[in-house]
Amino acid sequence: MKNQQRTFTADEIKKAHSKVKSGADFPTYIQDLKKLGVSHYETFVADGHTDYYGVNDYIIRSAAKYASLNIAQTSSKEKFLTQLKAHQKGKTDYPTFCNDASKSGIEKWVVLMEEMTCTYFDKANNSILVEEIPH
Repeated sequence: MKNQQRTFTADEIKKAHSKVKSGADFPTYIQDLKKLGVSHYETFVADGHTDYYGVNDYIIRSAAKYASLNIAQTSSKEKFLTQLKAHQKGKTDYPTFCNDASKSGIEKWVVLMEEMTCTYFDKANNSILVEEIPH
């Protein structure tokens, strides 16, 4: 069965996610999800839940990961970029990164597997930053 036609499970996603210890592990995580058949996903900073999408409108929603965070009304790309770089170097854990993102006005990020991009959005759904994922 081709990856694009495969239906993934919540347990498979949890197993892939369990390998992620810091932002430095992100590219491998994306490759693992891609192999499972995930076409894209959206992670919401307010509570950490993620919606994973596959073919034929298939979707799995993860549970909230932490207590609700308030997202700043005004986004700061410069502040967020500094926080993101620290996280990608393994200097912060995931909860710290999400807390930092909320204070920088980041509401969610969307990862597109085929394009290998991660786009961060503010509360008004404006694209704040688009990153290419190393592969």
